Amino acid sequence: MATETRRARATPMSPDQRREAIIEATLPLVYEHGFAVSTRQIAEAAGIAEGTIFRVFDDKDTLLKQVLEAAIDPSDTERRLRAIGTDVPLEHRLLLAADILHERLTSVFQLMVAVGFNRPPGDDGRTQPPRHAGIMAVIAALVEPDRHRLRVSPVEVARRLRILAFAGFHPLINDHEPMTPAEVVDLLLHGVCLDAGDPSP
Repeated sequence: MATETRRARATPMSPDQRREAIIEATLPLVYEHGFAVSTRQIAEAAGIAEGTIFRVFDDKDTLLKQVLEAAIDPSDTERRLRAIGTDVPLEHRLLLAADILHERLTSVFQLMVAVGFNRPPGDDGRTQPPRHAGIMAVIAALVEPDRHRLRVSPVEVARRLRILAFAGFHPLINDHEPMTPAEVVDLLLHGVCLDAGDPSP
């Protein structure tokens, strides 16, 4: 009864607001239960009646698809990367970028395990441009001020950082011995030789 009263007194929302609120409430459940999450669990998490879900989503599959889209949307990652200033040393810039990539990739890997996907949700190998294209462009821009110190272009630095981060952070690639963001950046800039030195001319 208390639950029904709380639902009845819920603050009115527009369909778009309600849709976003349901997606936000559903995402943690997908991490926990995968696609087996029930609409009853979703309704309880969102604090709404079960039927409310179907006022803004055609069916459960449509809801789950939009939840996955929200989970892998790169917009927030791009925003956080843009907030990194270019007035700090290159290695520090790349470390901050690697920390952000670590959070994003770890989250995507966990989601893939939860829903049983072998590749990132929404990535069918034909997406043009790739979802990570914007992220790579922002990282390249972060590296650009130090172009004169590098043996490769800033775009290539961004590409290599992504490759190293993906391999270093993915448990099935690194034999469950993940690299830290600092280790990824150190490998990118200095390699493994004692005399590798800084990326200077």
